[in-house]
Amino acid sequence: MISTLSLVAAGGALGASLRYLSGVAITRVFGFLEFPVAVLAVNILGSFIMGLFVVTAAHKGLAHLNPFVATGILGGFTTFSSFSLETVTLIERGQIWSAGIYVALSVGLSVLGLMLGLLVARGVFA
Repeated sequence: MISTLSLVAAGGALGASLRYLSGVAITRVFGFLEFPVAVLAVNILGSFIMGLFVVTAAHKGLAHLNPFVATGILGGFTTFSSFSLETVTLIERGQIWSAGIYVALSVGLSVLGLMLGLLVARGVFA
């Protein structure tokens, strides 16, 4: 358990660092825009890499790398890749309604959660 946790932590540090560096690079290329291009690009790239990884790991017997790569690196890079994988897994299982509900609840309640956090914090520091 400790060794798996260490792999997740190491991968997470690497993924978060890569996310930061990607954001810096994208901002340097496109400049500062009102639209969050860097976040969008990282989410798309992370989801693409997650797709490549899960199929490759399954075909090459590399599932033991999941904690380091999928949960750690890609989870640190963008949790959106995990969200995308779970959504597609539901779709591939034929659970279209569940996938739709998962997407709607994940996005809607996450935005609502952030708004609630802002409201509470602003009330505390006002």
